[in-house]
Amino acid sequence: MRVLITGGAGFVGSNTAVALARRHSDWEVVAFDNLHRRGAELNLPRLADAGVEFVRGDVREPEQLRAIGHIDALVECSAEPSVLAGLDGGLDYLVHTNLVGAYNCLELARRDDAFFLFLSTSRVYPVAALRELALDETETRFELADGSAGISESFPLEGARTPYGATKLAAELLIAEFAESFGLRTVVDRFGVIAGPWQLGKVDQGVFTHWLLAHRFRLPLEYIGFGGSGKQVRDLLHVDDLVDLVEEQLADPERWRGATVNAGGGRACSLSLLETTELCRELTGNELAVGRAAAERPGDVPLYLSDCTRLFARTDWRPQRDARTILADTLAWIDANEDTVRTALVEPA
Repeated sequence: MRVLITGGAGFVGSNTAVALARRHSDWEVVAFDNLHRRGAELNLPRLADAGVEFVRGDVREPEQLRAIGHIDALVECSAEPSVLAGLDGGLDYLVHTNLVGAYNCLELARRDDAFFLFLSTSRVYPVAALRELALDETETRFELADGSAGISESFPLEGARTPYGATKLAAELLIAEFAESFGLRTVVDRFGVIAGPWQLGKVDQGVFTHWLLAHRFRLPLEYIGFGGSGKQVRDLLHVDDLVDLVEEQLADPERWRGATVNAGGGRACSLSLLETTELCRELTGNELAVGRAAAERPGDVPLYLSDCTRLFARTDWRPQRDARTILADTLAWIDANEDTVRTALVEPA
């Protein structure tokens, strides 16, 4: 099987490509990336060591995709992943990468009747509706007042999200049309926060790794929004758990055909920022004063937990790594690559 991974030098794409190549010697894995995001170039030696073919190219350019040759499956990881992207009015790169790029990938998959696996996001759910959820406040976090598992795929989609979330939801709509109109085999995974080794986390993408990096290198941190309480909550998923799910889906396209599922850590693997601070202090041994800013940013929500009931009804797959393991694994990678991480992320470009 020949598998193309777009965004293949990014955090999720490179981890997926390396793992699949190592687990399946009979698969040909191709990583396609424009190296736009700083730090992506650090993954090129890893890809080469695993036997992954790297092609530098841009999903915005369909002829560069077509030049790859025949594929049997396409894992669409390419994206401008920042939740703050486009909020300054600069939408061009975001829309052309996340939406037009997804369309170009769909056309490539249609050409070869390839299985199309799309990595979507919990950010497709509208902000206002998430902010209106009834919450209880505990000493360290917000909790859903109704005691439910979290947000399911039936959560109403009416309303605004962010430009980033809008491009991902628009891509999902295109995927549904390609599946219905052209018989394309597709699956959509809506992931919450993903974390783990090789993530160069930032304040707008990869918040838990960002928090860990700040503690490790003693960088400024701030609780933003919701009174500066730090009680906002997200679930998180180890990138290796993500890879396990993607591998299962690639191995059996017909069973997964047409599925759109939430995939995340859920309530059992979730953290507030306050809880993350305490865990980072414990793991790094560094005490860090965290500032407070009461005002919310566009797109901020007090809580998101993935309700994965629909996913769990389809598979025995379950997240295997808890929050502490995720951060400990990430810290071990930072410690082993301190100079590289500092140069790529901590020091100014």
